Amino acid sequence: MDRPTRVEVNCTTGVQSVIELTDAEIAQMEVDRANAEADRATREAEAKALADLKKSARAKLVAGTKLTEQEAAVLVV
Repeated sequence: MDRPTRVEVNCTTGVQSVIELTDAEIAQMEVDRANAEADRATREAEAKALADLKKSARAKLVAGTKLTEQEAAVLVV
């Protein structure tokens, strides 16, 4: 497998250099990728929880049953 590379451009001369990433840069790239995936999963879970709460609140309103404090808060916002 080829090592990942980066392109550096000297804006003064216009010379482009293709440079292989170091082991440290590759490791940091993997850490960043894992953190981004964890953040995405968290945001998706929070969005689903909010959607489920809204759905529950609407169903209770239609049925005429008592809302929880969370359900009432999400509808008032």
